[in-house]
Amino acid sequence: MSAPVILENIDKHFGKVQALKAISLEIAEGELFGLIGPDGAGKTTLFRIMNSLMLPDTGKATILGFDTVKEYKAIRKQIGYMPGKFSLYQDLTVTENLQFFATIFGTTLDENYHLIRDIYVQIEPFKDRFAGKLSGGMKQKLALGCALIHAPEILFLDEPTTGVDPVSRKELWEMLDRLKRERITIVVSTPYMDEAERCDRIALMQHGSLLSINTPKQITGSFSNTLLSITAENKPQLIRDLRAFPSAGSVFPFGESIHYTDLRQRLDQTALEEIRNYLLKKEHSQISVLKTNPNIEDVFMKLMQESAI
Repeated sequence: MSAPVILENIDKHFGKVQALKAISLEIAEGELFGLIGPDGAGKTTLFRIMNSLMLPDTGKATILGFDTVKEYKAIRKQIGYMPGKFSLYQDLTVTENLQFFATIFGTTLDENYHLIRDIYVQIEPFKDRFAGKLSGGMKQKLALGCALIHAPEILFLDEPTTGVDPVSRKELWEMLDRLKRERITIVVSTPYMDEAERCDRIALMQHGSLLSINTPKQITGSFSNTLLSITAENKPQLIRDLRAFPSAGSVFPFGESIHYTDLRQRLDQTALEEIRNYLLKKEHSQISVLKTNPNIEDVFMKLMQESAI
């Protein structure tokens, strides 16, 4: 059986702006696949094309063997789509929304309750509340329930955790882990690099292009430079001085520290002392220069820098 999601050289323009550039990828059955990138990377445009809501300028998208342009009606019966912006009926209650979407697809809340049980347990106390009156996290859970109520083969979630609290983010990803066990193929987009670790495979996106596609572990394993975590008392000045260091590669803030790579790529203890002495001469205090392990964000920044060259 061919992959349930196949994209071949997808291009999309909005006037003079090229939103997608030759996007090609395959997503396997039962996979939790993540499109990772900042706002403006092209994630939502790609989601709309995969969900037959937008036509590509060139290229072909196939979902469950159906062409998204010619056979869109067949696709829409077999997928669940949760857009980034809350799109349910705000003047219907939680229960009325679920019942409405179940009826559209010719099923009932009881028939597929097993799929949304974990979600419904959390939103049941608010079952008679209008959707528009729910908190951000509860809205996302209701939207996920409505996207699942007809037992789709593929679930598309466009930035499902944007704007929700950390607890709701954690709960949603736990739900996705459980849904994966039902052999539902899940495609999710997010600007949060830490969420990439929850996916089986990820595609890093920027400016409409795919920078890398692989497992999170293999992507971080491709980072060949020595990565340093550097801290000092005056962080803004620290960034400026590190960028002025003669062999500086990449310098960007990461939490309370600065993540730094060097044009020399591999750094020994002597090189670390050289950087420390340079910062001392620049009158920095409370200096810490330590090697650290790269994460998805470090790889993303490195790929962005390389693509800009």
